[in-house]
Amino acid sequence: MKEPAVSADPTQVLAFETDCHIFADCGFPAPGLHSFLFEPIFGHADSNLYFNKTMLLALLGSIIIVGFFWAAFRKPKVVPGKLQMVAEAGYDFVRRGVVYEIIGKKEGEKYVPLVVSLFFFVWVMNLWSIVPLAQFPVTSIIAYPAGLALIVYVLWVSLTFKRHGFVGAFKNFTGYDKSLGAVLPMSMTIELFSNLLVRPFTHAVRLFANMFAGHTLLLLFTIASWYLLNGIGIAYAGVSFVMVLVMTAFELFIQAVQAYVFVLLTCNYIQGALAESH
Repeated sequence: MKEPAVSADPTQVLAFETDCHIFADCGFPAPGLHSFLFEPIFGHADSNLYFNKTMLLALLGSIIIVGFFWAAFRKPKVVPGKLQMVAEAGYDFVRRGVVYEIIGKKEGEKYVPLVVSLFFFVWVMNLWSIVPLAQFPVTSIIAYPAGLALIVYVLWVSLTFKRHGFVGAFKNFTGYDKSLGAVLPMSMTIELFSNLLVRPFTHAVRLFANMFAGHTLLLLFTIASWYLLNGIGIAYAGVSFVMVLVMTAFELFIQAVQAYVFVLLTCNYIQGALAESH
């Protein structure tokens, strides 16, 4: 059976996938890294100065979030309308359910705008995965989670130095505890490596990996539904399509959970920077 040719152009791969069926002279066009590559809308990829679908979705998502909250709060009322009520519910969920619970009301109030912005940005970037025509989670491209994690990392490190000074920050990063005795040097080395290198990496990869895997599974069952939609394969195509629906519902849940986990960890890091020790 003929296998799909490797191509740098995702549109060629997509054309192959839509023309390929189980009884045609082709193998199953499984999703892969090519499914996460997009041709520039304008500009050229080789120049590193271009604008593609992922960037467009990120820009549209940002406009939608800003537009939604602006429309909800531009003329706030004592008795809120439906839009203001929804916006207040989302804002209050993050403020009270995440920031106040972890950082505390007094210390955490100043960080509420940042955490609310992070939550809704991550959530909307995730939601693009199930939006018709878009159908791609922006956060499945590592640059976006890495950029957000870098913002949190810089804030956490700067807050630690500002609150504790150099010596106090060093103790905070290394988990200094003289009661550990002989194992203290090894413990401090592990803690320093974990906090300054592993922590920002896992903060970004946790979000990226979940969205990458979820999108791949959705693609797998969607392509399989089309691939099997021929002859006796129709019955199997029906099962695969049911899995598309199930995975879409599951993705809705995971998208919200990942946004929540991202800001939960953000607040944990801020709280750790403000506390006397880990």
